[in-house]
Amino acid sequence: MRLTAVDRKAAGLGLAPGMALASARAMVPALKVMAANEPADQRLLEKIADWCDGFTPFVALDPPDSLLLDVTGAAHLFGGEQAMLDRLGADLKRQGFTVAGALAGTALAARALARYRSGTVVPQGTDSDAVAPLPVDALGLDPITVHAFRRAGLKTVGQVARRGRAELTARFGAGMVAALDTAMGHAEVPISPRRPLPDVRAENRFAEPVTASETMLATIKLLAQQLAKTLEERGEGARALQAVFFRADGGVRRIAVETGAPTREPAIIARLFRNKLAALADPVDPGFGFDLIRLEAERTEPCQVETATLGSDAARAKDIRFLVDRLAARFGAHRVLSFQPRDTHIPENAFAAVPAQYAENTRLVWEKVGAMGEPPRRPLRLFSPEPVSFPGGEAFRWRGVVHKVRHLEGPERIAMAWWQSPAPDRDYFRLEDEEGRRFWLYREQGVRWFLHGMFA
Repeated sequence: MRLTAVDRKAAGLGLAPGMALASARAMVPALKVMAANEPADQRLLEKIADWCDGFTPFVALDPPDSLLLDVTGAAHLFGGEQAMLDRLGADLKRQGFTVAGALAGTALAARALARYRSGTVVPQGTDSDAVAPLPVDALGLDPITVHAFRRAGLKTVGQVARRGRAELTARFGAGMVAALDTAMGHAEVPISPRRPLPDVRAENRFAEPVTASETMLATIKLLAQQLAKTLEERGEGARALQAVFFRADGGVRRIAVETGAPTREPAIIARLFRNKLAALADPVDPGFGFDLIRLEAERTEPCQVETATLGSDAARAKDIRFLVDRLAARFGAHRVLSFQPRDTHIPENAFAAVPAQYAENTRLVWEKVGAMGEPPRRPLRLFSPEPVSFPGGEAFRWRGVVHKVRHLEGPERIAMAWWQSPAPDRDYFRLEDEEGRRFWLYREQGVRWFLHGMFA
């Protein structure tokens, strides 16, 4: 067993990660230890990464204890690179973390400087000068390679960089040379953000944290107006939106809504989020307040302005889509369904229930069974086929109740899809009992009977 982390007091006593536990106890007999919990460490790192999204959407995990942030184009929002780095460190320290950070032209150079010269901001194009004095360990190489460099008298990154690339590649491999060139700023490996970047976003940072729900909703509407301008310039509308609430204590809450058609109307977007927030089983807790609220359009599609014409149903269709979106925001998209026809004559497969927000127009139309004025030939209520029996006489037993038959119509033969499964044909009958209830039954293979539906 080995140490994976030590606190400041243990480090002052000479203990370090990687040391054998037996050796550590020999040095400090009163040492207190606890089992390492890598999944919990990973969850904590992801929680911190969520909070860092408030500074830049380009956040990547660098396990076990680091994050990589691409702040290109974002530093000026916080007063410059040094001010941004200082604010990040100060805010994380207020949350109870010990922080080391640096800013450089490449991720590898920033990681090396964060571990050995925390607080450094490297001017553009000078990564090699900043990294050269660092020990070889700063490159994050395996212990065997580091030991080989030390035996050869190469103790700093600069000393290694002065050796020939062919020599280094032959001895340590191309991977080590690539890491060296990246740390020196001669090559670049872009970071992969842990979350997909939104197509469009708008945010509002508060001078003082806010807690009132009405302020939150008003901010979302204001951000929706900003979002609408950008979407209009692009000729697009949002299909999936997400509101992100950043708490002053580091907590982050994400609320998402979707729409059945592209939209960029601020009133509709604000109404959807109002319904969503009101229906949450776990309400958004502001804690000490939110210092940043962001609205993101995660998925956009081309959106054309609808021009209403005389006699058109455009306004009615729009109202129906808005109603579907509101119901889906409150109850969930999987609970608001739309029935669509399918190209089959098998009763239980003649339709499909799909979320109404994702239902698309189909060329199929509902087939009319029966002529005008005739009684319905298909039941409004369809069951999974349930077995019935005929105890004798003109009666059948279903769910333990005997129904005496007064009228009977049929048979109507429906053949199954024999090319898909060898299911037997069915002979359907319409029955009416003495109390006026009408049933839809079928006989399979001339022996077994099943009840498939009831008429209104």
